[in-house]
Amino acid sequence: MIEKRASQRHRVFKGGKITFENRGFACVVRNISSGGAAIDLDHPVALPQAFTLAIAQDNVVRQCRAVWRSDKRIGLAFMQ
Repeated sequence: MIEKRASQRHRVFKGGKITFENRGFACVVRNISSGGAAIDLDHPVALPQAFTLAIAQDNVVRQCRAVWRSDKRIGLAFMQ
């Protein structure tokens, strides 16, 4: 498989939360880099074009968008 990422992702296992339209869903952050992350959700969720990912453990809040999806895992790109 050819690596297409601009920056290397680091494997993690951290609790997170995605929020949009006054709704929030718990997720697990599986890997992260300066440009994005991959998260796992318990249930499939229809996401808007842009939403917020918060990782309380690291005091991180980032605006992001989904760039790929497979079953319950979603690849995110952080917005500047």
